[in-house]
Amino acid sequence: MLELLFSALITIVPDYLYRRHRQGKRLGHEITLFNVWYELRWGITGCAVLAISLLTVIFYFHPTTTNVTSLFRTVSILSDRPGRVEEVYVSDNQFVRAGDPIFRLDTQRQRAAAETARRRIAEIDAALVVARSDLLATEGSIVATESQLRQAQDDFNRRNELSERNQNVVSQQELERLRLSVAGLEGTLQSAQAQRDAVAGRLNNLLPAQRASAEAALAQAETEIEKSTVFAGTNGTVRQFKLKPGDLVNPILRPAGVLVPEGSGRGRFQAGFGQISAQVLHPGTLVEITCASKPLTVIPMKVVEVQTAIAGGQLRPTDQLIDLQDRARPGTILTVIEPLYEGHADEVPPGSRCIGVAYSSHDKAIKAGKITGFSAFLSRIVDGMGIANALVIRAQALLLPVKVLVF
Repeated sequence: MLELLFSALITIVPDYLYRRHRQGKRLGHEITLFNVWYELRWGITGCAVLAISLLTVIFYFHPTTTNVTSLFRTVSILSDRPGRVEEVYVSDNQFVRAGDPIFRLDTQRQRAAAETARRRIAEIDAALVVARSDLLATEGSIVATESQLRQAQDDFNRRNELSERNQNVVSQQELERLRLSVAGLEGTLQSAQAQRDAVAGRLNNLLPAQRASAEAALAQAETEIEKSTVFAGTNGTVRQFKLKPGDLVNPILRPAGVLVPEGSGRGRFQAGFGQISAQVLHPGTLVEITCASKPLTVIPMKVVEVQTAIAGGQLRPTDQLIDLQDRARPGTILTVIEPLYEGHADEVPPGSRCIGVAYSSHDKAIKAGKITGFSAFLSRIVDGMGIANALVIRAQALLLPVKVLVF
């Protein structure tokens, strides 16, 4: 509307004044509703061309958007395993700090497993004591058998020497008996040594390994008991939390609630501009927004980040080939904007929907000498045209409460 009024002032109005005062034609007589096009054709044509040109320049170099919002992060409240709720520590809309417990699941099975592991450890400790006693017993048996073996060998050697001197002194049956006694004692000694090795292996390898397994089972059961309590990972407010003792929780089906982190979405907005504005938007571009959650206020912002990829072009492998004509929404240029002055957007709740307008500025390029001469003059004019959108967004900020509450 402002652009049309401006265009009419320098096209239709001079044309009308010329015909009124120079040619003497009067409105309602020579200039009527039926011949207004013929009489004012040059002014109307010039007004249309100038208005379209102004609108094109203004909306290209000073783009507007109705897609401005402050996205905020949420954290799902999930347990590591399914189970029945035994105790709830917080209520809905309650503020919690990192590390505060939220709810606890039933742990009867885990406590039983932990007690079983403790009993198993005690059993293994008792088996270690018995194994040490068995080891001492086998070592004593080995000592006794070695003594008997040495004595038998001495008897056999002595009788064998006597037999070699005089065969009639010691009979062959006696020598054979002594030889068999020595062989039997050697076998008994080897058996005792093998038993000692088995007891030592059980004492040094098997039982410690079994104890380590029992300790691991105990640690696993205690870990399951600890994980049965869900804690807050960050400071925030619990939302959509309706758990009661006895409810069944399954992390696969749905979360128990959501945690909105403290300060998430505050002072940081995301704006989606049309793709035609891709060459105009860059970090440092000034933006003004107005939000329904804070009416009658225009908040100055600046662009801090421009997403280099357009979401409408993302592709995921599927069982069908993608036909581009099926993608009706082309996608927008996502920009991240922050308040130009600290604290100006603190009263805007996260998730608020706003409208905004960006303003191009060639001042730095002109001062740096990158734009000179007539191009610099045109750039100054283009920058000055942003006042039209500035007036529009202020009018929208004033009319927004009336539009929402009345119309």
